[in-house]
Amino acid sequence: MRALKLRPFVPSGEDYALAVRFYEDLGFEKRFVSDELTIFIIDELEFHLQNYSNQELQHNYMLELCVEDLDAWWRHIQDSGVIAKYGVRAKPPQLQPYGKRAIHLLDTAGVLWHFTE
Repeated sequence: MRALKLRPFVPSGEDYALAVRFYEDLGFEKRFVSDELTIFIIDELEFHLQNYSNQELQHNYMLELCVEDLDAWWRHIQDSGVIAKYGVRAKPPQLQPYGKRAIHLLDTAGVLWHFTE
């Protein structure tokens, strides 16, 4: 038995179109688009943005994206303009109690992304 990929379904929040634009502006590439689902990829990784809103779920949903160069990702997030354009919150790279450096980025629905090295 071998696992090949893990593809999370991420809730978009109330404004699905806004969430799609946010992830595009962040640098994710659309692989598939419908009124109910957008599949985003970056390198060999992908996730499914689901046209679904549930505030309790969204505000407790977290993802970790492990990257090669966390500082480069922080510059990319800042340069992309998503923080100001979408009114989202982000924290620069900081050492976390569990020993990893991480960027925290809340998307338009309140889903918390942990970018780590």
